[in-house]
Amino acid sequence: MFGVTKTPVLGVVENMAGFVCPSCGAGHAVFGKGRIERLAAAAGVPYLGALPVDADVSPQSDAGVPILAARPDGPAAAAHSRVASPVASAIGVTSCSTPLS
Repeated sequence: MFGVTKTPVLGVVENMAGFVCPSCGAGHAVFGKGRIERLAAAAGVPYLGALPVDADVSPQSDAGVPILAARPDGPAAAAHSRVASPVASAIGVTSCSTPLS
C-alpha cells in the first residue's frame, strides 16, 4: 500500500514481539522470532526493532502518561527508545523540547 501511495517508509517496527516475565526477567517470543525481520528485508526497508507486550503500556497511555515517563527504567521504555532513535535521526530530530510528563 505504501508503494502505491508513494508514502516513504522509514522502517518496520515489530509490535507485540514478545514479553519479559516480571518474575524472572526472561524474554519470551510468543509469536516466534525473525519473521518480521525477514519481511523488512524482503521489502527492502530497515528493521527498526521490536516492542514487547507490557501490561503497563495501555493503562499508562490511557492516563496520558507515556511509558517512557511512567517506567523509564523498564523494558518497554528501553525498547521504545531503541526504536525511536533511528526514526528521530531519519527525520532530523536531535532533541525533544517537550517534557514527557
